[in-house]
Amino acid sequence: MIRWAGDDPDREGLLDTPSRVARAYEEWFSGYREDPVDILARTFEETEGYDEMVVLRDVRFESFCEHHLAPILGAVDVAYLPSRRVVGISKIARVIDVFAKRMQIQEKLTAQIANTIEHVLQPKGVAVVVRGQHQCMSTRGVHKTGVTMVTSRMLGAFRDDPATRREFLAIIGNPPVNPG
Repeated sequence: MIRWAGDDPDREGLLDTPSRVARAYEEWFSGYREDPVDILARTFEETEGYDEMVVLRDVRFESFCEHHLAPILGAVDVAYLPSRRVVGISKIARVIDVFAKRMQIQEKLTAQIANTIEHVLQPKGVAVVVRGQHQCMSTRGVHKTGVTMVTSRMLGAFRDDPATRREFLAIIGNPPVNPG
């Protein structure tokens, strides 16, 4: 790639670039080595009957567009209505990272997060909203900066009960994407 770009791979500043790039790719795509179901496996049933919405707002993520391998930077809002058990909030953030650290399209990322939480926790409902800025659109092609793509997946009560959906959307408001 260095030679293709027109530079000298034997130049001092580029000598270690191939190994640095390999290490970066190992980190950027580490989601393929983790199982999100295992991450959510440890739950807590001692909740004193808590059955209201659990919401995580603005969970930052970094991913890569599967079409151009360009970064997607953004944030995720996740909510669930516990049925019998809850999970540590860091586990939900880790599930987001597992799916984000794969080659992705945002629609699939949104569905994977929601579907996995629903499958493992079996809550009364799950809601996921993903806001992403796609560098494949801002740094190449149409060169449109400042554009945010928003996707959502509502399951269970969040899909079936308009009041529950409205409550979730009111809690998350209209937060800006803050990839930095």
